[in-house]
Amino acid sequence: MDFIVSGATDIGNVKKTNQDSYNVKVISTPMGKMVFAIVCDGMGGLSMGELASATVVHDFNQWVLNRLPMITAEKKISERTIREDWENLIIASNEKISAFGKQQGFAIGTTLTAMLLTQDSLYIVNVGDTRAYQLTDKIVRLTDDQTLVAKEVRDGKITEEEAEADTRRAVLLQGIGVTPHLYPQFFSGSVVKDAVYMLCTDGFRHVVKENEIFAALNPTKMVNAADMTANIKGLINLNKQRQERDNITCAAIRTF
Repeated sequence: MDFIVSGATDIGNVKKTNQDSYNVKVISTPMGKMVFAIVCDGMGGLSMGELASATVVHDFNQWVLNRLPMITAEKKISERTIREDWENLIIASNEKISAFGKQQGFAIGTTLTAMLLTQDSLYIVNVGDTRAYQLTDKIVRLTDDQTLVAKEVRDGKITEEEAEADTRRAVLLQGIGVTPHLYPQFFSGSVVKDAVYMLCTDGFRHVVKENEIFAALNPTKMVNAADMTANIKGLINLNKQRQERDNITCAAIRTF
């Protein structure tokens, strides 16, 4: 299996700084090509959210550079290994960011969605309300939001439609740097050929519907890096035209 990757971020219409951070890259390993992608959203309204998001991206990139080669050298990778590594990494990042915020006298935090695609498997970790999707002949969300309204939807207290309009939709239950006891979500599964895997911040999908994302980013529209970038930027511009107020970020992987 081979991969093409692309991504884009935009400060948006309102904010003075872009608190989103992301990275997506193809990696050559003894087990064949892999892709690592990460998207973080510095928590809106908190001081220096861009520092928190950049810190987590940096910490995960260091894992890719230093730890992943050790795992792949053995030509054996397991969900347990990835889960334990990432959980320890998130705990360490949480403590580091929280301690810095306390030293400075203000709150600082970020959400996280990270994904590793191997030749046959995918691994995802999620904290907060950044998301991962799989697009084939349909769009499927692979992560669950750790937000108050998402919990109320799961508990049957409100509907999905009510959640979209709820003024509390930005209230997070989990955030790196601001939640003492984190419970990251882990997901694993098989990689699908001729698919698109997409990670995004909440600013990318507040005012754009999932059917619109599918229409622009489905595998038939994402055939090379230039098209992928153009399509992602097209949706970013659509968000801005619809007066999205947040930073807007998306990273995508095409398998073939």
